[in-house]
Amino acid sequence: MDGPADNDGAEWEPFGRPLFNDPKARALSRVGVVDVGSNSVRLVVFDGAARSPAYFYNEKIMCGLGAGLSQTGRLNPEGRRRAMSAIRRFAALAQGMGIPPLTAVATAAVREAADGEEFRREVLAETGVRLWVIDGREEARLSAQGVLLGWPGSYGLVCDIGGSSMELADLAEGRVGNRMTSPLGPFKLREVKGGKKALKSYIKAEIAKLHDAMSGETAMRLFLVGGSWRAIARIDMERRGYPLTVLHEYRMTVRQVSATAEYIAEQDLDALRARCSISSDRMSLVPLAVQVLRELVRVFRPKDIAVSSYGIREGMLYEQMPRELRERDPLVEACAFAEAKDARLPGFGRILHDFVRPLFPRADWQKSRIIRAACLLHDVSWRAHPDYRDEVAFDNATRANLGGLKHQERVFLGLALLHRYSNRREGSRFEPLFKLLPTAEQVQAEVLGKAMRLGAMLWLNADEQPGQLEWHPNKKTLTLRLSEHARPLFGEVAEARLGALGAALGATTSVRIGD
Repeated sequence: MDGPADNDGAEWEPFGRPLFNDPKARALSRVGVVDVGSNSVRLVVFDGAARSPAYFYNEKIMCGLGAGLSQTGRLNPEGRRRAMSAIRRFAALAQGMGIPPLTAVATAAVREAADGEEFRREVLAETGVRLWVIDGREEARLSAQGVLLGWPGSYGLVCDIGGSSMELADLAEGRVGNRMTSPLGPFKLREVKGGKKALKSYIKAEIAKLHDAMSGETAMRLFLVGGSWRAIARIDMERRGYPLTVLHEYRMTVRQVSATAEYIAEQDLDALRARCSISSDRMSLVPLAVQVLRELVRVFRPKDIAVSSYGIREGMLYEQMPRELRERDPLVEACAFAEAKDARLPGFGRILHDFVRPLFPRADWQKSRIIRAACLLHDVSWRAHPDYRDEVAFDNATRANLGGLKHQERVFLGLALLHRYSNRREGSRFEPLFKLLPTAEQVQAEVLGKAMRLGAMLWLNADEQPGQLEWHPNKKTLTLRLSEHARPLFGEVAEARLGALGAALGATTSVRIGD
């Protein structure tokens, strides 16, 4: 359903009118990509709001295509058989879904193998899938673009580790700069001769080369892309007892990386793998990958380390986006799409946002976008049983595939939506997650949720503002000004919700009707 009509988008400021109804965005509403890596072959079908798509289908098969490549110069025979079987399956799935031709790329293993071109011809003949082989620099660029899908305007260093190679790309002002590739994939490291000392020396020398080639600067932020990095992050969560096991935007410090490397060395890997739900194929690469990561962060000294679930596949989608779509906020776009699809009154989120905004006069642009997102999502969980709407709303916000959200912001958004349906959060099974948010932020989320809870009682239609909140923080007074048209909507329940909002603010409340 279309959002509110407007000519120039001014009513949607400061976020801009959603673009998912634009024909150029709809053309990207379902896109299938295949990534043939040295270790795994994956199909992802993106669907939904084109700027922040959902994963309609996502399947990975650990094939080990590049295992033994350094010794034989050829693709691993068993890996090749499994990869061909996977691509055959993926092509059939894509045909069944009725999506356009798959976009498929192959990286280091197919690029370097003597029989790589033969494999490409076999794939095309048997499946009709044209496999594009990209070099290391192009792989780095696409991975960096994947990061930009989730974080427009990002800056820092993107590091993508695969089975046979590791790529670096510099990001500045949302653009990809210098790019490098290296033989630091775990499959290659397995074949380094001379034992642990030689391996350590080899990793150190290769990363020193990368540091020199990337201008020898420290990285303000390091984005980690790739399955081995995500496995290490999951282990870091296990070591820390971290309550929110969402890998995207999980943050680590240099010290935590070092502690987790030591933790891995001390553990029984099979037991650790089971506790962290990591595949045995992936776990076998972790001890090598963590050595690389430890040296990488020691040399580049990042002030912030962020795990990105977005990489080369998302970069391929980003490549197809028009510029105006690339520059949109992926969080707000996804939430606007969810409102249009699932809310009872699509478009009311904008009205609700105008209603609650006076309560947050000092909100910066980051907090403003979270408030906007909450208002757009305030009603998308209405189909849940009334006794569980608060939990469903919190769970959706904290665990959904949403780009551009730090973990603290996920909890803030979830807590606001929880209070949209419930006055209390004490005793919730989500209490361990609340602790990720400072107390003052928990109170702000409660205020936002209770303001949305009140505003939801004042529905007129998606284009009419039923009233305004006037908040005087110094005087601790909150006034609800209602239009004459909205007078019948202010009954006992709305009055109670105004009182609950006033209590959250520590304010006295009053109501005024008309001008």
